[in-house]
Amino acid sequence: MSRDTFLEERFELVKGRIREMQQDMDVPERFCGFFKEMTTYLNYVLTLHEKIREGWLEHAALSELQKNNEELYAGILPGAYESSYTNPAYAVRMLSEDYGRLLSFLAAEVRGIVAYAYEDRLFDMTVLMELYVQIYNLLEEPTVPAQEIKDTLYWYVSDYSEEMVGRRIREAVDPSLDFAVRIICGSDLTDIRYLYKYGEYVTENEISMAEYLNGLTEEEIKAMARTFTEGYRIGFINGRKDISKKNSVNIRYQLGFERMIKEAVCQFEEMGLKPVIYRSAVHAVNKKQHHRIGYYGAIPNKQLDYDHKDDSALYLDQEFVQRKLRVMQVAYEQVKELANTHGGPAVIETFGEKPFTPVSKKEAFSLTPHQQKLQVSYDNEAGQIVNRYIKGEERSFTIIAYPVCEIGPRFKDIFRETVRLNTLDYHLYQDIQQKLINALDEGCEVRIKGRGSNQTDMTVRLHELEDPEKQTNFENCVADVNIPVGEVFTSPVLGGTNGVLHVSGVYLDGLYYKDLKMTFRDGKISDYICSNFSTEEENRDYMKENILFHHDMLPLGEFAIGTNTTAYVMAKKYHIEDILPILIAEKMGPHFAVGDTCYSWSEDTAVYNPDGKEIIARDNEVSILRRIDPGRAYFGCHTDITIPYEELGEITAVKKDGSLIPIIKDSRFVLKGTEELNRVLEEL
Repeated sequence: MSRDTFLEERFELVKGRIREMQQDMDVPERFCGFFKEMTTYLNYVLTLHEKIREGWLEHAALSELQKNNEELYAGILPGAYESSYTNPAYAVRMLSEDYGRLLSFLAAEVRGIVAYAYEDRLFDMTVLMELYVQIYNLLEEPTVPAQEIKDTLYWYVSDYSEEMVGRRIREAVDPSLDFAVRIICGSDLTDIRYLYKYGEYVTENEISMAEYLNGLTEEEIKAMARTFTEGYRIGFINGRKDISKKNSVNIRYQLGFERMIKEAVCQFEEMGLKPVIYRSAVHAVNKKQHHRIGYYGAIPNKQLDYDHKDDSALYLDQEFVQRKLRVMQVAYEQVKELANTHGGPAVIETFGEKPFTPVSKKEAFSLTPHQQKLQVSYDNEAGQIVNRYIKGEERSFTIIAYPVCEIGPRFKDIFRETVRLNTLDYHLYQDIQQKLINALDEGCEVRIKGRGSNQTDMTVRLHELEDPEKQTNFENCVADVNIPVGEVFTSPVLGGTNGVLHVSGVYLDGLYYKDLKMTFRDGKISDYICSNFSTEEENRDYMKENILFHHDMLPLGEFAIGTNTTAYVMAKKYHIEDILPILIAEKMGPHFAVGDTCYSWSEDTAVYNPDGKEIIARDNEVSILRRIDPGRAYFGCHTDITIPYEELGEITAVKKDGSLIPIIKDSRFVLKGTEELNRVLEEL
C-alpha cells in the first residue's frame, strides 16, 4: 500500500468517525457544548473540502462564496466569540480552569483546518482530526485527569513537529509550493470571486481594495509594483550584495492587493527571482505569538489571536525546544540549495484598520519565567540555524506600506498621497541627509530632549571615527529596503548611552501603548512602564511580552533621525498619525529601536554611503559577542519607537570639546542646508 493510499484511508476513517459523533455524542454533559460546537464546524469544513475537490470554487456564485465565508468565520467574530470555546475565558467558565484552557487550545487548532481544506493538505487535516477524536475518546470516560488531556496535546505537537515545522521551512524557500501564486497569476482578478479561493476571511475591506486597484490604469499598477521591486533590487546594490546569486523572493501581503502582486511577480521574474508566497502560520508550533507573517485576509478577531499568543506554554519545555531545533536543522539541510539562493522578503504592509487595544485574560495561557528563558534560548538558536542557510550577509529585503479602504471616506485621497510619498525624489533627501550626517559625525554623542509633557531626555554615544575622511557613523537611508525615503541611522555605542525615552502614545506591531517610558543605563533597558492598565504589574508584563519578548534586558540597537516631513504633514492633514505603520512613522521624527542592530547577522559586511564613506557603526558591545557566543549577541527582535516632531524639543550633536551643533530645535530643523525639510511643515 502506498503512503498516499494509506493517508487517504486514515483520512476517510477519521472523517467517518467525526460524522458519527455529530449524530451520537457520548461524553459527560459538561463537555457536550464543546464537542457540539467543534464537531459541527469540522463536518461543515469536511463537506466544503469535498466540494472544493470537485471544483466548486471555480463555478460558485459570488453570493454562495460570501455565505460560505461567513459560515467559516461567524463563530469567532467579536460578538460570537464571547460564547465560543476558542475564547479561553468562556471555556474556563464552562469547563473549569484545567480543562478549559486545554480545550480552548484544541478549539483554536481545529479552526485552522479551513486552511488545510482549501490547500487540500490531507496530512494536516488527518492528524488534527485524529487528535480531536482521541481527546473525545478520552473524555468519554467518567473521570479523566486533565493532565492526560494535556499530555495528549503535548505529544501531538511534539510528534508532528517534524512534518509541521519542516513544511513551514520549505514554504519559506520553495517556489514549487505555489498555492497562492496560482490564485494570483491564474485567476481573472477583475472577477472578485478570486478572493474566496484562499480560505481566508474576506470582508468589505478586501473586496473594496481589490476593486479600487482594478480601477487603476495598467501604468499606475506597473509604477506601484516597480517602486516595490526596484526597492528590493536597489537594496542588494546598496548593500553590495550579488542578487544574481538569488533565485527566489518571498512576497508578503494582505488580500486585496493581488493586481499589484501579479505585476510584481512578473517584474521579479525579469530579475531571475521566482515568487515564494506562503500563508501566515496556522499550526500553533509555527506561530510567533499573535503576529501574522506571510499572506493573510481580514483578521476575524484580534482578541482571539492575542488570547492564544502564548499557547506554547502548553508544550514549551527543554525537551521540546531541543526537538524543534533538531527538526529545523534537518529541514533546512533538506532544502539547503533553495535556502542558499533565497533572497529574502518583499513585504507590503497596510494601515488604516481599526486600532486594537487587547484585553489581558488570566484564563489564557502565559509563559512561566522558566519558559520565557527557554523561548529566548530557542529564538537565539533558531536564528543561528536560519542564518547558516539563508546567510545574512547575502540576503536583503524591502518593505512598503499602503492604506486600506477601512481607513475611511478619504481613502482615495490618502492612497494617492501615500503613492506620492513612496516615490519622493530620493536625490533631494540624499543630499539633505548627507548634511545631517556630516554634522553628526563631528559629535561624540547626540542629545535628544522632549518638549511640553514629553519627558524624553536621552544621550546617545557615537562610535569614534578613526579616519573621518573615509568613515561615518550614520547610514544615509533612501528609498530601497525601507520605503518611503527619509532617515539617517546608526548603531550607538552602549557605554555612555543613558536617559529616558518617553512617548505619549504609540502603536507598535498593532498594539497600543499609552505613556510608554523606557530608562536606559549604558545603552540597556533598565526600567520600563506604560499606563495601559490599572496596575504597574500588568503594564510591565504587557511590555515585557510584546516589546522585550520575554528578555530581561534589550540594548538600544538603533538611533535614527527621520527626515520625511511630507509624511508627517500627510499624517496630520488626514488625522492618521496614530494608525500609521512604523515603516512610515519612523521617518516622522527621531526613533530608537530596542533589540538587534539594523546590521544583525551581517555586521562583517562593509556598508557604504553614496559619498563612498564606510558606515563603521554596525556593531555594539552586545552584538560583537557573536564572535565568541552568538547566543548572547542576538535577540531576534527590533522594535522602533518614534518621538513625533511636535513632542520634540531638541536634537543636538555634542563635540568632544563640549561645543554644540543644533540639528532640531522646537520641532524644526535648524542645521544649515536642511531648511527645505521645514517648508512642508509650514502647511500645518
